[in-house]
Amino acid sequence: MNTESPEGRPQGDEHGVWSEDMELAPVHPGDREPAERNDRQGERLQKVLARAGVGSRRVSEDMIADGRISVNGKQVREQGMRVDPQTDRIAVDGQRIDVRNDRVTYALNKPSGVITAMSDDRNRPTVGDMVGDLAPGLVHVGRLDQDTEGLLLLTTDGELAHRLAHPSFEVRKTYLAQVSGSVPRDLGKRLRAGVELEDGPVAVDSFQLMDTHAGQSVVEVVLHEGRKRIVRRLLAEVGLPVSRLTRTAVGPIELARMRSGSIRRLTRAEVGSLHELVGL
Repeated sequence: MNTESPEGRPQGDEHGVWSEDMELAPVHPGDREPAERNDRQGERLQKVLARAGVGSRRVSEDMIADGRISVNGKQVREQGMRVDPQTDRIAVDGQRIDVRNDRVTYALNKPSGVITAMSDDRNRPTVGDMVGDLAPGLVHVGRLDQDTEGLLLLTTDGELAHRLAHPSFEVRKTYLAQVSGSVPRDLGKRLRAGVELEDGPVAVDSFQLMDTHAGQSVVEVVLHEGRKRIVRRLLAEVGLPVSRLTRTAVGPIELARMRSGSIRRLTRAEVGSLHELVGL
């Protein structure tokens, strides 16, 4: 992955969106935890919690004693309870955490011009080129158009990837779009009511004007649709052609201040929030 700083790129805003003036953060393979062999009775709960980053074993024991831990929906106060990290659902203060060692999920800030694919027979730059051998079996969750930048999730968890991308789970995606022209006052209401496109109607979950200057506007669009180029087609239909599009969030996971081209491993709490979102 190229870590040289690009020249002449525009300064990002205070929220870190579109900040491309700094060098790309390198991808660091090998940060996966080694899987441990479990005996047939499983592992002690406090050991599993400590490995998941909840706290030290002593802190985990205190949390168990305080009734803050549940296993498969039942509160646990027993010290030394054995669990199976592969199958048991473990939650802290009601928030499920991912305690499996064999699954990893990453967030990538995909640059414009990169194909959302692990390889390409036309030798175009791909997401696969960027992540390399970061984790065996890594797949991208859904797609971003070649000319769309921003948050793309990648995971080795096939079921999580399927549910996040499947329209029946209605996972919300948030976009910032730079458009030409002024935004009508009633446009948000119209978009929430639904707009007819050539492949059927589409309605947004929310719409907000963020900024306007010199004939250009920046709008935030939140929707759970996953059709091809849906944001661009929707805004073009209402007279606002898009000149730049960035996805800033997928469900609870946000792009925040990630630099263009950088990648980070999601925390276990973040992965747990995705599991909760899609009912895993």
